[in-house]
Amino acid sequence: MANTFIKDFIRDEHGHWVAVLACGHTQHLRHQPPWQSRPWVLDPAQRAAMIGKTFHCGWCAQGLDNDTLGA
Repeated sequence: MANTFIKDFIRDEHGHWVAVLACGHTQHLRHQPPWQSRPWVLDPAQRAAMIGKTFHCGWCAQGLDNDTLGA
């Protein structure tokens, strides 16, 4: 399953936003122009609007699960 949805957001130990995905994986979502343009992640209302939205999980696309991520 490469497509999943966003369940929640948490912050990592450095204060960066991390999407918690329904598949069990997580994904950092940073706004660092020009490399990563995600201004919505900085706004609480826009971030909340993304909960439940479809998200492409790169870990799932590679066929990895939580037991094999470190392998």
